[in-house]
Amino acid sequence: MSDRVSVTYDNHIAHVRLTRADKMNAVDQAMIDAIIAAGLEVAESKARVCVISGEGKGFCAGIDVGGLGAMIGKDSNALLMPRTHGDGTTNQWQEVAMVWARCPIPVIAAVHGVCFGAGMQLALGADIRIAARDARFAVMEMKWGIVPDMGGMVLLPRLVRSDVLRKLTYMAEPISAEKAEVWGLVTDLADDPVAAAMELAEALTLKSPSALRAAKALICYAETHGADEVLLEESRVQAELIGTAEQMEVVAAQIQKRAPVFEG
Repeated sequence: MSDRVSVTYDNHIAHVRLTRADKMNAVDQAMIDAIIAAGLEVAESKARVCVISGEGKGFCAGIDVGGLGAMIGKDSNALLMPRTHGDGTTNQWQEVAMVWARCPIPVIAAVHGVCFGAGMQLALGADIRIAARDARFAVMEMKWGIVPDMGGMVLLPRLVRSDVLRKLTYMAEPISAEKAEVWGLVTDLADDPVAAAMELAEALTLKSPSALRAAKALICYAETHGADEVLLEESRVQAELIGTAEQMEVVAAQIQKRAPVFEG
């Protein structure tokens, strides 16, 4: 779709690739625009699962330093404060991660090499992160005298303890994939994260598409609402799923010991 990001579809799986390999997929304005456009496209597609990966030697090295320097001397309030994306909830930098958090289907990030700053926050927008054993992660913004501002402060507190969040943010030092897994930033480690992500994605295509979307929406709701509201929402969502043709096909497939067949 651009010289920064490609999107392909196969077997109900959308594969989004960062394609600025010569710059370690560093995020410049063109990359920001392309990532957001890819997220919006996938959300409107018939894909059941999405995989995000980076081409070349790393997933994403973070913000392009040249782009960061171009902001110096400009009105930062005018650049950052307007809510231009996400139905008036985000600016363009935040949308890079949050467009995937809002995407109605499961999103899996396959991470290798460096995953720093903006790249880490992009990966945090995914539902699941599978990392190569030699991958490295960093909340890098403090290195440049700024704070995480691309959705990290929404997404990180859902994954890690407060002390871990503070150390990651204050120190801005890379950590290993093994430590990232222990701290809750990484779901699984794999020798080939893209292959592992695709294997998981293929397994998810055999789940009810409606139930997958409902589950993601319900989890997001549960993360931001109180217990009484969540209990009511559980019941509401379940009532909409039970007895549908798709749910009955899942039941029939289980009984008949075959793969379910879904429309679309």
